[in-house]
Amino acid sequence: MMPLRFLYNILINIAWFGLKVVALFNAKIKLFVKGRKNSFPMLKEQISSNNKTIWMHVASLGEFEQGLPILERLRIDYPEHKLVLTFFSPSGYEIKKNTTVADSVVYLPMDSNSKVKRFLDLIHPELAIFVKYEVWPNYLYHLKKRKIPTILVSAIFSERQIYFKSYGGFMRKSLDTFSHFFVQDEKSKKLLKSIGLSNSTIGGDTRLDRVSEILKRNNQLDFMDSFKNNQLCLVAGSTWPEDEKILIDHINNTGEKVKFVIAPHEIKPAHIEKITSALHKKTVLYSEIGNQNLKEFDVLVVDTIGLLTKVYSYANIAYVGGGFATGLHNTMEPAVFGIPIIIGPQFEGFKEAKDLVKEKGILPVSNQDSFDNLMSALLNNPISIKNIGEINSNYINSNKGAADLIMQHISKII
Repeated sequence: MMPLRFLYNILINIAWFGLKVVALFNAKIKLFVKGRKNSFPMLKEQISSNNKTIWMHVASLGEFEQGLPILERLRIDYPEHKLVLTFFSPSGYEIKKNTTVADSVVYLPMDSNSKVKRFLDLIHPELAIFVKYEVWPNYLYHLKKRKIPTILVSAIFSERQIYFKSYGGFMRKSLDTFSHFFVQDEKSKKLLKSIGLSNSTIGGDTRLDRVSEILKRNNQLDFMDSFKNNQLCLVAGSTWPEDEKILIDHINNTGEKVKFVIAPHEIKPAHIEKITSALHKKTVLYSEIGNQNLKEFDVLVVDTIGLLTKVYSYANIAYVGGGFATGLHNTMEPAVFGIPIIIGPQFEGFKEAKDLVKEKGILPVSNQDSFDNLMSALLNNPISIKNIGEINSNYINSNKGAADLIMQHISKII
């Protein structure tokens, strides 16, 4: 019988060839393939054989945010080490490739034997940190073979995953290569124990450390001061068409004195035009603010990226998009400001959302009527807005500290 590792390597090489073909017709895959051609030359230029290094790997932008509190602490606690950060996805790498939190930021080379050996020879890490879901059999196999401590942080496991299936032996063996797991919840710890892995610590989600830092920043925005003008304000962030349909209908028909901010996930001009043309209230785009008297407008559409976190600080109520179709976006950024959060009905797989729905700090809606009714109930009871918001801020304060646990563990390794 063909060894599974040998078969895996054949499949990886076939997949890489297939991706190169698809890249001829798909812009995102083209970035995925082309970017990886630069990984080895960049590492050769940025990392020398006498450097001490620590390597962190993340899949995309969300995992980067989870890894960021650790990277920032590593920079302070281990200034003599060079930090290598790898991304799997173009959607993460292309946004964060110029971050200064690491000394070298590259795409992760494909998980083939030859590329893995070359990569590890170049960066020779003293420690490898994988974030949340990333499990690459060849990388983990060779890290263990080289006796390099390897930890998985902010991990969350479900019985649906292959590791816990009767046919998941190969991937279970890959999990067994981690020297320690920092999991988000008790369920994950129990699942690991069920397959014989007891080297885990419940540490929570490092994103809560990340978002708690937001309160220490200067979140003031002059245009938001002018637009809000001391009125109640709903900020809808990372919205998709399914979210926007409900929001726009509500905005057009509400008689309440409320300001609305919509920060869509998609900011291409055609999509922004579709939103503004559907709105009947007085609307202004962020890109067209100029010298306009913003307090006269009812709706502000943020047609740029990078402002949403600060804009959330002006919200009395937040709506976080993605819960109707595409996958829920970050609910913790508005939660830190102690405000009620409204989401769509699909939030399975998002632990913090499930927790806060249970505690009634996050409020799911399923259709137009439930959204309209919820908004009416909130706006007619200012005390409930305050009380619900406190549930969210208390949740973050009670669950932060994952980065401290991880750094204590790292201090025993390096």
